[in-house]
Amino acid sequence: MSTTDTRHTPTAEEFIAAQASPEFQELRSKRRSFTFPITIAALLWFVAYIILAMFAPDLYATEVWGNINLGLILGLLQFLTTFLITYAYVKYADKELEPRAEDIRNRLEKTGPYSDSKTA
Repeated sequence: MSTTDTRHTPTAEEFIAAQASPEFQELRSKRRSFTFPITIAALLWFVAYIILAMFAPDLYATEVWGNINLGLILGLLQFLTTFLITYAYVKYADKELEPRAEDIRNRLEKTGPYSDSKTA
């Protein structure tokens, strides 16, 4: 059993018009307002970790508990930071970005509330 695809294939002009639309510009702005600051913060945190490892090895050798030292904890925090950033971005994208992107996609493909076809 096959189903027919009722989506409209946008033309290049329609893509250009969508890209220039206020809705698309808002989507880009929302994405950048989250990703740029978080990326800069993550890179600074990573660079600080590397610089401390290079220039303050005694600090990293500080024992915290048994054979666990500060360097190991800071290294594991790098992984934790990555997972937290990913989690935060997914939550942000689900709430702020995906609904806007879906609306733009529906408008371009003439689906959803923008569909020309009438359903019975």
